[in-house]
Amino acid sequence: MSDQAKAELAPTGVLRAAINMGNFLLVTGKTASGDPDGVSPDMARNIAARLGVGVTFVPYAKPSQLADDGGKGIWDIGLIGAEPARAQKIDFTAAYVEIEATYLVPAGSSIQSIAEVDRPGIRIAVSAGSAYDLWLERNIKNATLVRASGLEGAVELFVREKMDALAGLRPGLITDIQKLPGARILDGQFSAVQQAIGTAKTNPAGAAFLKAFVEEAKANGLVAGLIEKHGVVGRLTVAPAA
Repeated sequence: MSDQAKAELAPTGVLRAAINMGNFLLVTGKTASGDPDGVSPDMARNIAARLGVGVTFVPYAKPSQLADDGGKGIWDIGLIGAEPARAQKIDFTAAYVEIEATYLVPAGSSIQSIAEVDRPGIRIAVSAGSAYDLWLERNIKNATLVRASGLEGAVELFVREKMDALAGLRPGLITDIQKLPGARILDGQFSAVQQAIGTAKTNPAGAAFLKAFVEEAKANGLVAGLIEKHGVVGRLTVAPAA
């Protein structure tokens, strides 16, 4: 770590870490003091400890809101899915964890595979601004994406409008399917959401420090230990080395 990296990542004397509170796999609860707790907040705490500063959390209800504030001086690091659209103003590390994204289809659906979803006339319900929404926007050629606000909103839209498919993270869909008799989750994945750590593009030394920290955290077992600590084994996967 260089003095420049510390100056860039903690210009106020503390590390301001932006957290996506909507990701129930990475934020699994709160501490006794009311701060967010989970794999993502603990990664921020470890980064702050390495920098030798305190940490304060900047919570966001949606990842799109967190990304929109990138480079505005509101937060120093953001823990969020890395996507090309977001990388225009945020310098991301490689992923530290991955989460499978796939589809849920309603009872009686003729759709049997992920490849069959991208067809004319197929309507896909999706949470607006999520990392997998951004992926689908780039890659869906024939089906129609219909967006809702938040994860619950996407499920409600899927049911209310009798959509053909619901896009989501597999662990969340496993929970959703309990409320949807006869629904099925398709095998495989259309994408793996790459959960990473970003900072403003004006922080080159800070970005280099974060990239090295993430690779070390994957290699030395820190990430795996946090996954086990917070009870998300089998739902989060340690990302491969960059």
